[in-house]
Amino acid sequence: MATVTTASGANLSSMKVEVPGMSEQTAAPKQPWSIQDSERLFGIREWGDGYFAVNGEGHLVVMPERDPKRQIDLHEVIEGLREREIGTPVIIRLRDLLKHRLTEIREAFDNAIKEHQYTGSYCCVYPIKVNQQRQLCEEVRDYGSALGFGLEAGSKPELLAVLGLTENLPNMPVVCNGFKDSEFIETVILATKLGRHIIPVVERFTDLELIVHHAKRYGVRPRIGIRAKPSSQGSGRWESSGGMRSKFGLTVSEMLHALEFLKKHDMADCLNMIHFHIGSQVGDIRNIKAAVNELAHIYVELKKLGAGLDTIDVGGGMGIDYDGSQSDSPSSVNYGVAEYAADIVYRIKSVCDTAELPHPRILSESGRAMVAHSSLLIVDVLGKTNFPSDPDMPALKKLMKEEKQKPQPIIELVDAFEMLDQPKVNLVEVYHDAVQARDEAMSLFNLGYMSLRMRASAERLFWAIGRKVLALATAKGELPDDLIDLPQVLSDIYYVNFSVFQSLPDHWAIDQLFPICPIHRLNEEPIRRAILADITCDSDGQVDKFCDKRTTSKPVLELHELNYNNGDHKPQPYYLGMFLLGAYQEVLGDLHNLYGDTHVVHVSFDDSPGVGDWDLDEVVEGDTVKEVLSYVQYDHEDLIKSMRRDIERAVKAGTMSVGDGQSLLKFYDQGMEGYTYLE
Repeated sequence: MATVTTASGANLSSMKVEVPGMSEQTAAPKQPWSIQDSERLFGIREWGDGYFAVNGEGHLVVMPERDPKRQIDLHEVIEGLREREIGTPVIIRLRDLLKHRLTEIREAFDNAIKEHQYTGSYCCVYPIKVNQQRQLCEEVRDYGSALGFGLEAGSKPELLAVLGLTENLPNMPVVCNGFKDSEFIETVILATKLGRHIIPVVERFTDLELIVHHAKRYGVRPRIGIRAKPSSQGSGRWESSGGMRSKFGLTVSEMLHALEFLKKHDMADCLNMIHFHIGSQVGDIRNIKAAVNELAHIYVELKKLGAGLDTIDVGGGMGIDYDGSQSDSPSSVNYGVAEYAADIVYRIKSVCDTAELPHPRILSESGRAMVAHSSLLIVDVLGKTNFPSDPDMPALKKLMKEEKQKPQPIIELVDAFEMLDQPKVNLVEVYHDAVQARDEAMSLFNLGYMSLRMRASAERLFWAIGRKVLALATAKGELPDDLIDLPQVLSDIYYVNFSVFQSLPDHWAIDQLFPICPIHRLNEEPIRRAILADITCDSDGQVDKFCDKRTTSKPVLELHELNYNNGDHKPQPYYLGMFLLGAYQEVLGDLHNLYGDTHVVHVSFDDSPGVGDWDLDEVVEGDTVKEVLSYVQYDHEDLIKSMRRDIERAVKAGTMSVGDGQSLLKFYDQGMEGYTYLE
């Protein structure tokens, strides 16, 4: 099967607009397209989890509290930002949605505790590694404080950030994971002396030795956690981060040794928490239940041996449904928040009741589930490329007359194209014939036996046959196996103003799927199939796997035809939303091609009288060119001086006028202060 590639860095201003009448890639629907059709096509109801829907104008709306009466129109927000000279790409953080997610987790565990008559308490801890952006962490802290939640630090810089964030919050739990040196441990011990509720987790036995050393030095009785290496593992992409071969944690024999070490130093009562982690985004609830059951048994055995345990930290792993399939696929989960909470509470209670021990406090580090829904990225489409599907038969016949010898592959392609108009045509057979004729035409050209104009005609005929075959096959229903790759082969390339490496690093690195769909025109049928190319010069800078609740993924995204003004090569604004990005994407992004952080706006629902149902609470401007250059040790003032010297040399040599030189220098200077993305 042929594949289609395009050179990166294509000239966007010269993109072909497809011939009218040949643009449909899917069969026309029997009924007029509706917003419900768009919701089904893009799976909005499924991955949206009640937070997203389409309004009567065909705009995507956010319902931050799952209340249809309280909606924020995303297209209206983007238009409002444009009026304020805040362009795309832009991340929108939804404060009300974040608060609702935290509250939902709290209520799920509260209900489970009540239902199962559990006598212990619950606390959700936010690992700031999931997204360390200050504004987001402050919101989690503020909302979480009222819910009895805490924070987690996994490194020395994160610990210092968390200690600063929790000023005057002595009761907020702070869990410390990750590698620790003496300075890290000493900081934890001093923070304990300050009155903070801080729990260092022993990942290696040397951590415990340092904790005991500094605790005695400062006269502190610390709360100590210990990470177990359970035999149970998670599921999905990160399952290898749990189990006996996991990076962190102590085996059972090492935990027994640790308890004896603490007894020797009269600190067994300081071992208050047992912790584990079986992987991020665990898709199958059965893996969670098995691991929690094992951890609970380790807890009761250590407690019987004299440990002062009163807390079980079940770690991270609660996933979210990225693709809407509600399955155990890597991009989904087969459970919800309520089921997750109920299973954890029930498993721990059952084991403790059997052992006749009090129910411990439960901690979870559900960072992804807490923040993923609350951030989304809006990008604009710059243009597109596509393959011509009009064979232009009159022009082709004229060219054929001019040829001394008519190429046989061209004759076969013409026959294949005309055969598609016959009733009961075998579409697969016709397509196979077209592929063979196309390949023969390329061979003849490479051997010097076919003109360039004939090769162009062969390509044009092949694309026309492919589109017609796809349209006829789609109208009949499911595509035959031999045509299953045809949508991708014939797909358009939509050029989008963003960097995959900065904004969707998990898609590029590990094939993580994120929901993507237009935020407007959803009352129109999307008749194009496309992949998305970013504006970096890297061939990997594209999105060619999309969420599909029926299969693992689909290779193309259904989009609308771009609209152009007369004589204008730039399309009218067409916006796409990329959703569930609140976890990891901002902090993992890199500076490929020196595309920096995007603008970020914090938006909340506003039901007071006035224009619109949203408030722009805060704007965090994206990186300027000057700032990203400084990240890689360039001094923008030195660069401007170098450019000025070069301009003066050109003026002296007579190759540039003074006015032109000043215009270039002004443009260069202003460019340093500008957005790294296209404006």
